[in-house]
Amino acid sequence: MVGTKIVGIAALLIILAGCGGTAGTAVGDGPGAAPGVAGGASASGLDDGGFAAGGAFEEDYGQTAGGAALDNRVIYFGYDDADVDAASLEMLEAHGAYLAENVGTAVRLEGHADERGSREYNIGLGERRVQAVRQILLLQGVTGTQISSVSYGEERPAVLGSDEEAWSLNRRVELIYAD
Repeated sequence: MVGTKIVGIAALLIILAGCGGTAGTAVGDGPGAAPGVAGGASASGLDDGGFAAGGAFEEDYGQTAGGAALDNRVIYFGYDDADVDAASLEMLEAHGAYLAENVGTAVRLEGHADERGSREYNIGLGERRVQAVRQILLLQGVTGTQISSVSYGEERPAVLGSDEEAWSLNRRVELIYAD
């Protein structure tokens, strides 16, 4: 059973690796990308739809066995990349197990990118990252109705700055559980 899961996840990662690249001269996080247009970014007070960073998840499951993996709710990505690394895969397996056991719990996946590249490209890159995480959760037995997603691109940075440290913290997907 565990071997089958590992093979399935490995196959998914291989498929995602083949789909995640850019071709030609696409503008974005990629090599040689021009800086993105920064104007107009806003945190427009969007309704979070009942999703929050904490809630029942922390109270009921976050402190149990495997809680360390469950406490982490951010997956970081490489430059112009939508591939989930091995450490994040282990964390997502714990989240997938929790969600599969608790079918009444919902999670919102929020995709983000750093400020380099066009706004449109970064929205697409955030969406590719969200879809990579979504596929891993679905393989763990989570139902599609439990997962919602949004890509903010570069619009909601975790850290302000124009250096590699800031950029690496902004290339992420956050898991936000419903209350």
